[in-house]
Amino acid sequence: MAFIDWRMQGMQISNCNCNLGCPCQFNALPSHGHCRAFVFIQIDKGHFGDVSLDGLRWGGFYEWPGPIHLGNGRAMPIIDERADGRQRAALEAIAHGKETEPGSLITQVFSTTLSSALPTQYRPIDLKIDQKAGTAQVSIQGLIDAHAEPIRNPITGAPHRATVSLPTGFEYSEAEFLSGTARTQGEIRLEFNGTHAHIAKVHWSTNGLVR
Repeated sequence: MAFIDWRMQGMQISNCNCNLGCPCQFNALPSHGHCRAFVFIQIDKGHFGDVSLDGLRWGGFYEWPGPIHLGNGRAMPIIDERADGRQRAALEAIAHGKETEPGSLITQVFSTTLSSALPTQYRPIDLKIDQKAGTAQVSIQGLIDAHAEPIRNPITGAPHRATVSLPTGFEYSEAEFLSGTARTQGEIRLEFNGTHAHIAKVHWSTNGLVR
């Protein structure tokens, strides 16, 4: 089966309800037996067929009643309101794991574990990711306020910078693990306070990660 050729490069921020480090990153069970998470992406350069995705932002909220691989999850895609009709359709397809080689990328893998999807939201997404400082902020009026920063030494309060490499991962090849705090409104409620977060360079495509 031939897929539409697409690619995007940029930065991502993810935050979930697991303890710092997130055991799911190492094929272990989630810290609290279930998973709640969000991800947002800044596309610096990208395309979906002949549709440019340069400069757009998108992401989503996710929840599963148990470990992700057991399924029955729910998701809500969120797409930059600046996107035109063709760009919205392209990003929605990617968010739902379409036009992507099976098993090659987090969005496609997640799509196989979802039992329902809420209507896509088209909103202004205020997203700032500073890779050098190890910080990120996400704000969408009426939906989410979140920030992430380096993990702190519990005694001195000094930043504890931690980078993890996953040479065969389907989300990133290398990411910095952070501490995240977030509050959402709406049907998928996320309340994180110093839980696992990470930022990473994105280079995703029809065939998965470009390494």
